[in-house]
Amino acid sequence: MKSTKTSDLRNLKSGEIESKLSDAREELMKLRFQVVTGQLTDSSRLRVLRREIARMQTVLREQAAAETEGES
Repeated sequence: MKSTKTSDLRNLKSGEIESKLSDAREELMKLRFQVVTGQLTDSSRLRVLRREIARMQTVLREQAAAETEGES
């Protein structure tokens, strides 16, 4: 999975971001299993993936806040 820029995420709909988020979480789970079993060769991927997940969650929160602000 290639790293996604924040500007690219902001152009996506929330459903698409949620889909990418679930894929990233699944990949993170698989990487954690590889760490436990000693099969992980690129440990830097864990850090990158955690940051991507945080980035996606932030954009989703921004979109949700913009929607609630628009309703008022």
